[in-house]
Amino acid sequence: MASSFVIAFVGKPSAGKSSFLNAITDASAKVGNFPFTTIEPNQGIAYYPLDCPCKQYGVSDRCKPRHGRCQQGRRYVPVRMMDVAGLVPGASEGRGLGNRFLDDLRHADVLVHVVDASGTTDEQGKETKGYDPVDDVRWLRREIEEWVAGNVLAKWANSVRRHRATKSAAADTLHGLVAGYGARREIVQRTLDRLAGGAAADIGEWDEADVRRFVAAFLDLRFPTVVALNKIDMPDADKNIAAIMRRYKSVPGSTALVDGVSEQNIVLSSALAECFLRKMAKQGFIRYETGDDDFVAHDEDGSLKPVDEKMCRRLENIRDLVLFRYGSTGVQETVCRAVDLLGYVPVFPVKNLANFGASSGEGSSSAAFQDCVLARPGTTVREFARKLHSVALDKGYAGAETVGNKQLAEDDVIVPGKNNIIKYFVSA
Repeated sequence: MASSFVIAFVGKPSAGKSSFLNAITDASAKVGNFPFTTIEPNQGIAYYPLDCPCKQYGVSDRCKPRHGRCQQGRRYVPVRMMDVAGLVPGASEGRGLGNRFLDDLRHADVLVHVVDASGTTDEQGKETKGYDPVDDVRWLRREIEEWVAGNVLAKWANSVRRHRATKSAAADTLHGLVAGYGARREIVQRTLDRLAGGAAADIGEWDEADVRRFVAAFLDLRFPTVVALNKIDMPDADKNIAAIMRRYKSVPGSTALVDGVSEQNIVLSSALAECFLRKMAKQGFIRYETGDDDFVAHDEDGSLKPVDEKMCRRLENIRDLVLFRYGSTGVQETVCRAVDLLGYVPVFPVKNLANFGASSGEGSSSAAFQDCVLARPGTTVREFARKLHSVALDKGYAGAETVGNKQLAEDDVIVPGKNNIIKYFVSA
């Protein structure tokens, strides 16, 4: 069972989005250095690593996840990924595949903006040399803002009249305007809280500038964004990376975003290097796991297949230009940063708090911690029971306990390390 949220890879054509999806998942997205290689969204499953409680409770030998895997107390939880069609300037007006891209975006919870840091593709995704990608982050954000703002402004006058006639709460009226983007009312309220003092309290008094400020703040919360500066091992990447980092350098003590991005959420990456390393590992030429800072080849482990001179040169180039220089290919870090932005909490539902098994029996042979579900921050014990999609559990809810047989209240917020191992009771 993969997570209920979706990480979407966005950006201009040929920036490396499909390569990224292939690098981090088992998907086979079509890859090509020409615009609009992706037309329908490609999807796949990646894995988010976290500490599994099996190690803390000494049951690592019985930890058998139904989904994903656990290696020596390190749990790899499946998360859903999506690569959508490339976006070009003017997409909000229907240029390129803009309408399709923006419609696909509704299904995303967090965005990974893949930027070609090498400068070898222009803003249309066409092959070139010497292109300056420093503005790519800005114009993609601008297109999304124009798309949402244009839709909201088109309905604004009618919505304000209805708002005044019904004396609705501002959050309710605004939620009606942005619900189509997969937004919960809670996000709208948080947006209004951020705008407090920056716009008139009565939205009926808002002008176009106020609406646009609301949209910009709303997008910061609705679509948190990680920027993956891709192709870092290519010539000219260094100077482009430096320019982009200067633009988005954080002001000490400030949490303000620029174009929806903060310096802390920019990751340096090479998707093609990751694809090659995974392929070589799968074929038995090297020993390598995604996220490693190096690989082991035949000269260090005779059980591995020897590589020819061409393969050896490519592997050494990846080692020198990517792994030794940056510590990894950046692909795993990108996924981790995206999930961390959402603040989701790992929850381990069990049926037995004595052996952490999925059955109520007391034996020690039961598989432990078979399930791990990532839940929204702030999820309560009862809300999580509903999330498990069990009608019997929801209707027959009779209480819950955590480790140490501590009873949990329905409205207790689930917190990692405190009460995120849960046994539910169901009335007969």
